[in-house]
Amino acid sequence: MGFPEQQQQVPGIQSKMDPVPDCGENSYRGSGKLTGKAAVVTGADSGIGRAVAIAYAREGADVLISYLDEHDDAKEVADLVTAAGQRAVLVSGDLSDPAHCRAVIDKAVEEFGTVDVLVSNAAFQMSHDDITEISDEEFAYTFALNVGAYFHLVKAALPHMRPGSSIIGSSSVNSDMPSPTLAPYAATKAAIANFSASLAQMLGEKGIRVNSVAPGPIWTPLIPSTFPTEKVSKFGDDTPLGRAGQPAELAPAYVLLAADDGSYISGARIAVTGGRPIL
Repeated sequence: MGFPEQQQQVPGIQSKMDPVPDCGENSYRGSGKLTGKAAVVTGADSGIGRAVAIAYAREGADVLISYLDEHDDAKEVADLVTAAGQRAVLVSGDLSDPAHCRAVIDKAVEEFGTVDVLVSNAAFQMSHDDITEISDEEFAYTFALNVGAYFHLVKAALPHMRPGSSIIGSSSVNSDMPSPTLAPYAATKAAIANFSASLAQMLGEKGIRVNSVAPGPIWTPLIPSTFPTEKVSKFGDDTPLGRAGQPAELAPAYVLLAADDGSYISGARIAVTGGRPIL
C-alpha cells in the first residue's frame, strides 16, 4: 500500500506526516477498564504512546504525558485526555538522563499520589547500512533512552506502585527478527523484552505485573525521521497483512495489560506485528 515519500528531522512531528497517523482520536471508545487509575506514558506526544494515552484516558485513567520537545503534538494529546474527563500532566525532557526519569515519576506522584500503570515507550532509532556509520555517541544514546530509561523509570516508580499495578515495556518484532540496518535499536528491543520477563518474576510477589508489547511496522514519526525516503514509501508492505499498522491498532493491547482484565497476564510479550511471527 505504501506511503508518499517524505523525510523529517529526528524525532519527527506527527502533525507533519502524510498521512497523519491514526492514534484513535476519532475511533477509540472506552468502557471504564481503567477507572480510577493513574498512568505514566513516555513518548506520549505521538505514535504508539499517543494512542495509548488517548485510550487510557477514555478508559478512565489520569495520564502523565512524557515527551521530548514536541510541544504542539503533546498539547493536542493533553487536550484529548482532558476532553475525556481525565487529568493530563505534561512533562517534557530527555529520558536518556536518569535524573529526568526520576523527575517524571516525582511529578506523577505529586499530581496523582500514585503510579498504577507505567508504560516505557519512548525510543530512538536510526537506519545505517554499515556499522562504521554508527557513532559512539549514537550507540550510547540509543541504549540510554531505550533501555536505561526503562530501568530508571521502574526503579523510581516501584515505591509508589501497589498490588495490581502494571508495568509495560515497548519491545519490537526486531527483538526476534533484527533488521541489520537497525542494529542498535534491535538490540535494545531484545533487552526490553528480556528485562520485562525478569521483572515479572522479580515483582510477582508484590502483585505487580510486567509485560511487553512487540509492535511490527507501525506508522509513527520515527519512520520518516529515521528511514531513507525510498524505505518510507514501502514501509510495511512486506508484512503478511500487506501494510503498516496504525498506532490505534496497538492501544487495545496496552489497555489489556494495564487493566484488571489482564490480572493473570505477567511475563508475556504480545505481538502486534501484522502477521510477522515472534519467537
